Amino acid sequence: MEINDLTPAEQRVWRAFATGTTVDLRPEGEEDAPERTVRAAVLRALLLNGPREPGEVAALKVLGARITGELDLRYATVDSVVRLGYCRFDAAPRLAGAQLNYLSLRDSVLPGLAAARSRVDGSVRLTRCRIGGPVRLGGAQISGALFLDEAEITATDAAEPVLQLNQVTIDDDLCARHLRVQGRIRLDGATVAGSLDLEDAELSNPDGNVIDADALEVGANVLWRRLRARGRIDMRGARIPGRLDLLYSRLSNPGGTAMRASSCVIGEVWLRRGPRIEGMLNLRSSQIEHLNLDPEMLPDQVRLLDLTYTSLTPHVPPELRLPMLERDEDTFDPHGYEQLTAAYRRTGDDHAARLVQLAKQRRHRTTLPWYGRLWGHVQDATVGYGFRPMRALGWLLSLLAVGSVAFALDAPPPLKADEAPQFNPVFYTLDLLLPVISFGQEPAFAPEGGQQALAYALVLIGWILATTVVAGVTRTVSRQ
Repeated sequence: MEINDLTPAEQRVWRAFATGTTVDLRPEGEEDAPERTVRAAVLRALLLNGPREPGEVAALKVLGARITGELDLRYATVDSVVRLGYCRFDAAPRLAGAQLNYLSLRDSVLPGLAAARSRVDGSVRLTRCRIGGPVRLGGAQISGALFLDEAEITATDAAEPVLQLNQVTIDDDLCARHLRVQGRIRLDGATVAGSLDLEDAELSNPDGNVIDADALEVGANVLWRRLRARGRIDMRGARIPGRLDLLYSRLSNPGGTAMRASSCVIGEVWLRRGPRIEGMLNLRSSQIEHLNLDPEMLPDQVRLLDLTYTSLTPHVPPELRLPMLERDEDTFDPHGYEQLTAAYRRTGDDHAARLVQLAKQRRHRTTLPWYGRLWGHVQDATVGYGFRPMRALGWLLSLLAVGSVAFALDAPPPLKADEAPQFNPVFYTLDLLLPVISFGQEPAFAPEGGQQALAYALVLIGWILATTVVAGVTRTVSRQ
């Protein structure tokens, strides 16, 4: 391409390229004015075979241009920095498979971006871009960071992800604070060496998934504080050694799953101080070191089967934690109760741990046949499944008082008057109630009529109390 074939604006860009000088076309007239228009073919020619000057670093730095035509750099190798800021593109740049040194399109307006499988040795900056079509970066390798702060991306085809970052490899951070997206973000299999920052982002795809992030791998943190997401977030199998920060976030997918983070390995999950989640929360089979969970944020449906966590905060009464274990499709999951019990024990709250275990037994009772439920009610009423042993003492003292008074008013006759010890109503009642201990009273006397019925009742209740106490003690010892 000869310089004489170029417009005045293109000549300025051509001459500035060899020295890497910035060409600012913004003050010149309207957006469509000739003095602001640069053909994409000219930019391509510069990047592939532009002039060089010894001792200078060639770079394409243009601000405020209207770029007409299609910037096609597919599978090209570009060793110059590319900075096209505040520009308006008539067609989506095509960079698939290209090898670039650095790419910045900040503050530009584009109908889309096709850069799948590209390789960038530096960073990619799309800060504050307004993009009216899909951004295709699937399989791209970015040695620096990817910046999408304050960008706006709108879908043109609801069936296609609007931001395609599947299988992308980013050796630094993915920074997308205040990102605005209408459509689906695809992060399946993406690898981000640093943090994935979507703080204050607004994502909307009410009819489907708003984030697909299966098998996502992040080297540090996933920062989604104050995120507003309408649609399903799916991040099954994600690996996040740092924290998944959802403080003050609003997750909404009524009638479906708001967030699925099953089979994940996460250092910390912060889910607090935001409104109640609209839709189901699924954390099944995940491993979390620290779970910072506000009970008020939990929705009506929670999936926690085989969830494992080491610590749980904030420390609240078990009455506020237990409902989350009862919202898992009405299934009984003993593992969930054991996890909650262990969390309370680590904080030294043994009373709360016992209440959780009592709730576990009561929940398990609902899964038993009628005779199992009946026996469970007996154990619950008598000694609280062994977690309330003082209740057995109360029953024992009450029955002891009833029996002592009844037998004191009407003593049973002795079997052998000349061999029987002196009758003692208190120790006679204890002989009936305690199946193991004998004071020599019960075998020496033979109650009749109503006394006999009372004696049988005391013997039966004594056996029940003894059995339930032994069962409770056995459970306690086995837990320790």
